[in-house]
Amino acid sequence: MEALNSIVGAINGVVWGPLMLVLILGVGFFLQVGLKFMPILRIGTGFKLLFAGRESQGDGQISPFNALMTSLSATIGTGNIAGVATAVFLGGPGALFWMWMTALVGMATKYAEAVLAVKYREKDELGNFVGGPMYYIKNGLGAKWAWLGVAFALFGAVAAFGIGNGVQANGVAQVLEANFGLNTSVTGVVLMVLTAAVILGGITRIGAVAGKLVPFMAIAYIIAGLLVLLINIGEIGNAVSLVFTYAFTPSAAEGGFAGAAVWAAIRFGVARGVFSNEAGLGSAPIAHAAAETKGPVNQGLIAMLGTFIDTIIVCSITGLAIIASGAWTTGESGAALTSAAFEMSLPGIGGYLIAIALSIFAFTTILGWSFYGEKCVEFLLGVKSLVPYRVLWIIMIYFGATADLGFIWLLADTLNAMMAIPNLIALALLSPIVFKLTKEFFASGGKSEEPGGTPAE
Repeated sequence: MEALNSIVGAINGVVWGPLMLVLILGVGFFLQVGLKFMPILRIGTGFKLLFAGRESQGDGQISPFNALMTSLSATIGTGNIAGVATAVFLGGPGALFWMWMTALVGMATKYAEAVLAVKYREKDELGNFVGGPMYYIKNGLGAKWAWLGVAFALFGAVAAFGIGNGVQANGVAQVLEANFGLNTSVTGVVLMVLTAAVILGGITRIGAVAGKLVPFMAIAYIIAGLLVLLINIGEIGNAVSLVFTYAFTPSAAEGGFAGAAVWAAIRFGVARGVFSNEAGLGSAPIAHAAAETKGPVNQGLIAMLGTFIDTIIVCSITGLAIIASGAWTTGESGAALTSAAFEMSLPGIGGYLIAIALSIFAFTTILGWSFYGEKCVEFLLGVKSLVPYRVLWIIMIYFGATADLGFIWLLADTLNAMMAIPNLIALALLSPIVFKLTKEFFASGGKSEEPGGTPAE
């Protein structure tokens, strides 16, 4: 196990090194500039379309609203509670600034992903729309790039068991054991049963559950977080000051906090930002490809809201609560640090609030990622692989709940980056298509959308 740990650790150091951070931020910034900062300027349009998108608007399996909720179900997870805390613990308050930067460029990335997913989606043998990076690589870049689509699907199929299964199940098991004394094996079994009840019904049932559970859990967590900030209102100005100061200068050791270099703030801010909102990973477009939408740009405008909601709203509340409450200097890390911040402000109930929020967040992430993983496997092995994959997914939840957290985090983090590489290359190469479709859409006042979809070969 030690040898495996050091091998994965060495790979992690390479894939999350300077080159990857430049690639993620660089591609996002390139798309943001190419789109003339439209994703930031058109946030209002996105919310308007989201509200209208509660009803089906074209071909697909789920409404545009439920497509975003499925995508958000996969992104609002342990990354928002444990991931933000880990970033602040390892990189200091400045890490939050770099999470924000990742989100601002990530909105353009998420927009482009969804536009291409709808544009190049296909119908499978079961008559369902399928899409995502593997399909926009195959249908958009042609045969010579086919290996890149296969690479993404391979990394995605395996990565799903880390980021979307093991990490989430482990997070729930640990937090329920710490707060309620619940045995990790019991949590594993309960999670298996609940997940089976949903995912065996496919994307329609996942979308329906996500459409109800995600808005409820996100609003409830935001209200609880705002209450913590209200209690620490006198410290918010100082907390924001620390975020901006330590983004560019090393943070000194303080209390249980060991101090961090600027590079650590950048590295962990970007890494945890991507882990949380998944912009650039290529996972979210798999859900958006199933949307009953008017066309690619319509869905892109809705999709980009995922990054805004996840990081600019939810992660900011977590990060500022940790810093403003002073919990960041306690020496705690992960979910325990967020739990400490809420408990300090809301004695007696804060820790329980985080335990419940993390459990619901993680459960919906398991649902969303089961769909991402199965679509990657379907691309590689065909529709016959769907049921065996779902069964394996359900079984692996138990192992995730009872395994060692450290290695699972490391593996998930590494596989995250491996997924991002083929997707970011495809986004850069297909960016002229994204710019063209966007220009045509706004030039026609939003009336020139083709529904999207490529006949299966």
